[in-house]
Amino acid sequence: MFDYGLSTLEQYGLTAKKSLRTRGALLCYTEKGLFICREFEGSEKKLELQQQLLKTLWEAGCFVDRFLENEEGNLVSYDKDGIPFTLQYWFEGRECDTKSREDILKSVSTLARLHKIMHLPVEKDYQEKSLKEEYLRHNQELRKIRKFIRSHGAVCSFEKDYLSSVEWFLERGEKALKMLDTASYETLREKAFADGCICHGEYNQHNVRITETGEAVTNFGHFCFDVQISDLYRFMRKILEKYEWDQNLAMGMLTAYNRENHISKEEWENLKVRFTYPEKYWKLSNYYFSHNKAWISEKNGEKLKKLIEQKEKWGEFPEKCFGRYPF
Repeated sequence: MFDYGLSTLEQYGLTAKKSLRTRGALLCYTEKGLFICREFEGSEKKLELQQQLLKTLWEAGCFVDRFLENEEGNLVSYDKDGIPFTLQYWFEGRECDTKSREDILKSVSTLARLHKIMHLPVEKDYQEKSLKEEYLRHNQELRKIRKFIRSHGAVCSFEKDYLSSVEWFLERGEKALKMLDTASYETLREKAFADGCICHGEYNQHNVRITETGEAVTNFGHFCFDVQISDLYRFMRKILEKYEWDQNLAMGMLTAYNRENHISKEEWENLKVRFTYPEKYWKLSNYYFSHNKAWISEKNGEKLKKLIEQKEKWGEFPEKCFGRYPF
């Protein structure tokens, strides 16, 4: 019977008093505390760099899910079937509650503090691609999907909603691309690489745990070298979608971040560009195009409708929020 990596604890000199299944992993309560055991599918080279980053953060007083080395000094352990697993320190607590303004602002402040420490010599293999290249490719994909739907005719509600809205969102995509041409993005990106700036890569409410002793941040597996403000953008976008682009909440988050880690004019400008691009629209469109079109997710159809309903508020948001640099 598959033990989800539980047997590998012997290689760490640990015994699980209790274990619980959680999202894609196994929580292990041991004599030395709480750990999380996960099947490992990545690159060991990147894993070692991730551990270096986590140790740096931990030594600076940040609560992060650093890896435990087994008794042979390795980060990866294999069970009797040869399946690789890792073991990480874990934290009792709860995920950031997106309905709680206090939790949201705590999470943003924590991110700002992490960013001040998250610097290592750049590894070219893990440099994030240019935002300009990304926007150019995504805009081309939106046109390709438009052409595809037009060629066979819109049948389902998702396809009809896409055709009725794609021009509006594509205009925003082209606008963001043009903004990059006149912005200081390339200078900002070059400076980030020169300074060895690292992004979490997937900073969201699921990866922030509110504990009795403070905020813990987990799941750094998508880390990359890039402009760090991109982490703040991703976190804000997901939160603000739930709050229908509430500008007061947005300014609260920006102020909380700036209090811990100053937002430069160039970063402020870059945030405006990022919020101008219709990323959520592209993601829904791309999911539709790359999956079975004979059965289209009803949930994604609902998300698209909601996105279209909010388009005016979202469209006005970048200028209203980032029109004036306040710091």
